[in-house]
Amino acid sequence: MPATHRHPALLTLGWILGTAYAWAASDVPASPPELVVPRVDRAPMLEDFLEMKPSRAWEDRLANVEGFTQRLPSDGAPSSQRTEAYLGYDDVNLYCVFVAFDSEPQKVRAHMLPRDNVTGDDKVDLFLDTFHDHRRAFVFTTNPLGIQMDGLWNEGRVQQYDRSFDTVWQSRGKLTPQGFVVWMAIPFKSLRFPSTHEQSWGIVLIRWIPRVNESATWPWVSTRIEGRLNQGATLKGLENISPGRNMQLIPYGFVRSFRALDTRDPLQPHFVSDRAEPDAGLDGKFVLKDSFALDVTLNPDFSQVESDEPQVTINRRFEAYFPEKRPFFLENPGFFETPINLFFTRRIADPQFGIRLTGKKGPYAIGALLADDESPGKSVPVGDPLHGQRAGFGIVRISRDLFGQSSVGLMFTDREFGDGFNRVGSLDGRFKLTRNWLASGQAVASSTRLTDGSEMAGPAYKFRLRRDGRQFYYDLDFNDRSPGFLTQTGFITEDSVERPLQGGREIERPSLRTDIRSVGQFASYRFRPEGKYLISWGPNVFLNPIWDHQGTRLDMYHDYSMTWELTGATLLELFYVADRELLRPKDVAGLAENRTFSHHRQGVYFETSYHPRITFRGEYSRGTLINVVPPTGQQPALANLTRSEASITVRPLTLLSVDSAYLLERLTDRGQGGSIFNNHIIRSKWGWQFTRELSLRVILQYNAILANPARTRLETTKNFNADFLFTYLVNPWTALYVGYNGNAQNIDLVPTATGSELLRTNYFTHDARQFFVKFSYLLRF
Repeated sequence: MPATHRHPALLTLGWILGTAYAWAASDVPASPPELVVPRVDRAPMLEDFLEMKPSRAWEDRLANVEGFTQRLPSDGAPSSQRTEAYLGYDDVNLYCVFVAFDSEPQKVRAHMLPRDNVTGDDKVDLFLDTFHDHRRAFVFTTNPLGIQMDGLWNEGRVQQYDRSFDTVWQSRGKLTPQGFVVWMAIPFKSLRFPSTHEQSWGIVLIRWIPRVNESATWPWVSTRIEGRLNQGATLKGLENISPGRNMQLIPYGFVRSFRALDTRDPLQPHFVSDRAEPDAGLDGKFVLKDSFALDVTLNPDFSQVESDEPQVTINRRFEAYFPEKRPFFLENPGFFETPINLFFTRRIADPQFGIRLTGKKGPYAIGALLADDESPGKSVPVGDPLHGQRAGFGIVRISRDLFGQSSVGLMFTDREFGDGFNRVGSLDGRFKLTRNWLASGQAVASSTRLTDGSEMAGPAYKFRLRRDGRQFYYDLDFNDRSPGFLTQTGFITEDSVERPLQGGREIERPSLRTDIRSVGQFASYRFRPEGKYLISWGPNVFLNPIWDHQGTRLDMYHDYSMTWELTGATLLELFYVADRELLRPKDVAGLAENRTFSHHRQGVYFETSYHPRITFRGEYSRGTLINVVPPTGQQPALANLTRSEASITVRPLTLLSVDSAYLLERLTDRGQGGSIFNNHIIRSKWGWQFTRELSLRVILQYNAILANPARTRLETTKNFNADFLFTYLVNPWTALYVGYNGNAQNIDLVPTATGSELLRTNYFTHDARQFFVKFSYLLRF
């Protein structure tokens, strides 16, 4: 049979293994318990529990929870450390106090860290499923010093934990000779829940002990069952509560001095500057009927948002993914999530206004957004008909809950710019088949008119079948995207594989694009000796053939690895990756005819948090890769590849955290061994958390592409960026920021007869710098 029509029998892999290991889910928790929380006439305080028990004034006045059970590493075993929790409520707040005993209290990990960054420390979680629909939950987390992290849990979604959610609540924590105590007060005004006389919520409590890789829960939330909220307890006793009137206004004032290089017109690049540019804006939030939130932003500013984590982006044929970090676009992304990513908020680069409605009523959930974007009109030279015009975005998503944790949904997106538009409609569904198997799918159609008048249209489809369990994990991902499909509001070039809870390196995949049919399958199995040093080990396999719509195979991608999980949050993985890839003239500029390349790499991945003050991750691999950026007039060719990534987090002091990373990608000629290019990226982030409110962040990043013009058309470029930010943060919206950002490149602006031009040099020129002061204040009614 010709290779272009050879369809490997991959679809049976998951079913065979799933049947073989069905016995792995035999021991599961009993029916979740019910917890009745009492009303109290005054608030309990942290000091009432510092003796590791309630003070006499609070004996028998609060609901008491104990008997935490391990989820990891020994699912179903009693927690290695005793934990108790005490809950009560009044008209304003829900109170939760964790009393965490530790037989080795000196080993408790606790640092003074920025808000939302307690990774690596001991911590406790409070999950509140306020609609008790097993789909979404508010998550409130603190470390032993009371440093906060909050988020939203979206059950069964690709990004289940959304840490971008922020709200106002109170927390305190203190280390004791027997462990630590944490106190939380969650205002009902900060939650969304049904407008009923008596509430019925879901609740899960979790304690994390990183030095022994342990998470312990109440009630028992087993890894043998897919999902967490479906295993949660029922919280009763909350009566006559309401968020009440909840309106938030967050005005901000901003002033900056800047100098930057304007390169919109390549024939006349020039510097622009302003000594003192004032600005102002307003964010607002209005809670409607206790269940819906209306968010509005006018002239938003994101100067305080830190730069993206480094990625190697050269010698890539497709767009790299950088996650969203801007506050307005981060909240409630789960309301817009579908199997195919049709709404990627970074497509809205420079908004001047935005309005978003999210919420749930009965079985229906809705998300809607309107926004503009000035960046398309700013990116073209003065005199272009599109200069100064704005793009408009409209997004609507409606979903309905079905039986169990299943749901169906509709979505429509629209982007308008000039005479062009991109409109996309879709139908999707998510179906919980059994306690371990989950299926989802989506059908999409798009219609597009580009600004040059050309038009295109086409459908796209996605089907996913996933099994999640303690030992066996399987994921089948089928994608079909027609040549005419396009989403200008979404991101479709997926290039990584979701892994199960065991963790490990990021598994790459051939980028999903248009005019393809792709069948990706990932399977892993874990043997779990759970010994003194070795917790689990096992193989992982990922296979991904891709064809175009004419039946020509474009990729045959393989990834095989073996993983060992050790105590001290330590993991070792050996891997081998191979791809047989077809390049066509329409894929790579200058390619004369279809050519097939077989390339591979093998390597090792290692991560550890064994030392309480150090976290390390590293990956090293060698092999071959296609040079898709050869000199003009030459054909792509196979080259030798060396790839290395390393990151380390060091916390030498309780108040100081240092994150450093180094990335290297090197391509060399296979025949003569000469260099094609070396890409070095070095980044170091220093954070001083002087108090819970006051902090200093310093980010230094260097990116160099050292290119050999005889073997690549890339230029040698060097870029250095420095970012300094003082922050006084009372809550996520009341804050003072004072910052400076400077950038330098190996360029020079040289006058010419017609204007000026940029030339690459051996020295650095400051091409951008900014100093700013920003103040925002939360007004809550």
